[in-house]
Amino acid sequence: MQKFDVQNISDEDIINGKKLLIDKPINWTSFDVVKYIRKSLTNRFKVKKIKVGHAGTLDPLATGLLIICIGKETKNITKYQNLKKTYIGKFKLGETTPSFDSETEVNKTYEYVNITESDVKTVSKEFIGKSMQTPPIFSALKKNGKRMYEYARENLEVEIDEREIEIDEFRITEFKTPVVNFEITCSKGTYIRSIANDFGKKLNSGSYLFELRRVNIGDYSVLNAYNIQ
Repeated sequence: MQKFDVQNISDEDIINGKKLLIDKPINWTSFDVVKYIRKSLTNRFKVKKIKVGHAGTLDPLATGLLIICIGKETKNITKYQNLKKTYIGKFKLGETTPSFDSETEVNKTYEYVNITESDVKTVSKEFIGKSMQTPPIFSALKKNGKRMYEYARENLEVEIDEREIEIDEFRITEFKTPVVNFEITCSKGTYIRSIANDFGKKLNSGSYLFELRRVNIGDYSVLNAYNIQ
């Protein structure tokens, strides 16, 4: 994977706009990547401001493909956001967390030793197609002008609106108790963390998202992305 080099960005790229594929590192927010690219460009071209935006948030603990738009290309952000996404990752059975991933500590434990690979594969098929999903409260979604995670950190209860999502593919690639390896292709706005939580419920157990990597956005692949670390 090639490392991002701001010297490869030309004056024409700034004038006409450009799309960059970036492999977001773990513990970086999507906006951290935007700030890094923007600072690199403003320093390189000795200007005060350059438009930079991303086309689809990845959680800090997730890695993988992030489409960064520069200049006039920011007008196409919605187009990229609407593309299907493909993720690979791991669920951990028998435990849940408030954030539905490893950002927060385990809050409940459940039995899982009797769950078989057949059970896991059967449940995965139940997610295929359109359905209504409740996003996690530890999310950047806004409610009454306030981020959901702010309510969560203040231990405030808030009603979370469901949203329609669509799962095109949900493959179990490996199962070694209690870890489920998966690959999911889904619509925009799908929270894999919520799938992890619902997955555990359907197995009469618990589950949280242990690891996540976005590998494709439409036809764009992380294999063609720049590394920034």
